[in-house]
Amino acid sequence: MVEVAFFAGAIGAIGGAIAVVALRNPFYSVLALVVHLVFLAGIFLLLRAQFIAAAQIVVYAGAVMVIYVFVAAYVGGIEEPLFDSAPQLRVFGPVLAAALFIEISIAVLGSALIGLGGEGVADVPAGFGTPEAVGRLMLEDFLIAFEAASMLLLVAAVAAIVLAGRKKETGGAG
Repeated sequence: MVEVAFFAGAIGAIGGAIAVVALRNPFYSVLALVVHLVFLAGIFLLLRAQFIAAAQIVVYAGAVMVIYVFVAAYVGGIEEPLFDSAPQLRVFGPVLAAALFIEISIAVLGSALIGLGGEGVADVPAGFGTPEAVGRLMLEDFLIAFEAASMLLLVAAVAAIVLAGRKKETGGAG
């Protein structure tokens, strides 16, 4: 049953990711990204990472996607031609995509072959991935990195507000 749930989640996640890239309307692309993130949360639940699955839904599919929806609504349904503005994308885009696919495939196959002899999830200690364990790690072992990430996000949010204010003041030209 776990294998069926994994493959259903994988197919849904891949389908959502393809829809993000394939859809031309930014609003529908954001909604496809939400679908992708929900399926990823299901895969994290199968891996016994409850905190990551909850954060995936609450933080990414919730808060971050709301911001993206507002940006898509603010910018509007502007559909720019993809290859007319940058003709080098027509050549380098597929080449770089194929190189990235080959590199990721080698990494996944290499790590999967190493893990064939193991027990898989049974090797994980009890309590791993729970909100309590992750909270203890973030606030004890990785406190400085956690605070640095929060400051970076705060600076990015303030910068976005300042840049949006400047765009409004200049009348959208810039």
